[in-house]
Amino acid sequence: MAFTHRRPPLAVSLPLICVAFISFLAGPASAQGKTGQVTVFWGRHRDEGSLREACDSGLYSMVIMSFLDVYGSGTYNLDLSGHSLAGMGDAIKRCQFLGVPVSISIGGFGGAYSLPTNQSALALFDHLWNTYFGGSLNDTRRPFGDAWLDGVDMFLEHGTPTERYDTLALELAKHNIRAGDGKLLHLTATPHCRFPDTRIKEALDTGIFERIHVRFYDDPDCAAGFSTKEWAKWTAAYPFTKIYVGLPASPQAAKSGYTDPATLRRAVLPVAQKATNYGGVMVWDRYFDKRSNYSGSIKNWV
Repeated sequence: MAFTHRRPPLAVSLPLICVAFISFLAGPASAQGKTGQVTVFWGRHRDEGSLREACDSGLYSMVIMSFLDVYGSGTYNLDLSGHSLAGMGDAIKRCQFLGVPVSISIGGFGGAYSLPTNQSALALFDHLWNTYFGGSLNDTRRPFGDAWLDGVDMFLEHGTPTERYDTLALELAKHNIRAGDGKLLHLTATPHCRFPDTRIKEALDTGIFERIHVRFYDDPDCAAGFSTKEWAKWTAAYPFTKIYVGLPASPQAAKSGYTDPATLRRAVLPVAQKATNYGGVMVWDRYFDKRSNYSGSIKNWV
């Protein structure tokens, strides 16, 4: 039987979704302090090691597979830099058994994606839901078999403020609330450091994202790395969302913005952890992290 679902109008669903997410995410109004949460991007280098190895390392609280980099025109492509898909479903289940959720990131550095209309956004939802999550359309190829991923991340390098990532976010959030079997669908975003990132602002302003990983690298406004000014803007704008400090794992991982572990411990984390919605650190990416042991060096301070 084909999987079907009904879509309530956005004007009706938005208040319900926001109330549910705010209730879920809101915490005590006190400084967050250490969380031990380290998110890593995986899938950009064939020789970075396997997904299973990344989860078995014990370093990460979430792994984001990157990227689904073609969508919006009826064609979809998952680019994992030549990693074999054989056994990937078992690796995902292994990560989940260890308590490490595995998400899929949409967007990336190519130019073959856009969401110009609500229809294209809903079509992308259908593809994601039936290919990587709980859908069961008979003619859909599931590259990971019966393994379900745990979330969707939005990593946008191009686009306009009118693109319909808000529509996609709302549709994903509705399925989070009624996912069944106690399985949440983590909705995250990885914007540039300068606030606001207009590519994804409309989506973030729905207030339904669980986490935002702010990229304090490869951005002229954060050429020196962490920016106290921009951090304050992000944490103030989305008080019910956990905000992560996004950093490259080595000087080679980004053109600018590398922050060495000592500076991170002395000057960055004491500032970031004062925010009540501090979430942790996002590291770009597993390939460079494996070689530098950046996550291993900072985990106890995060």
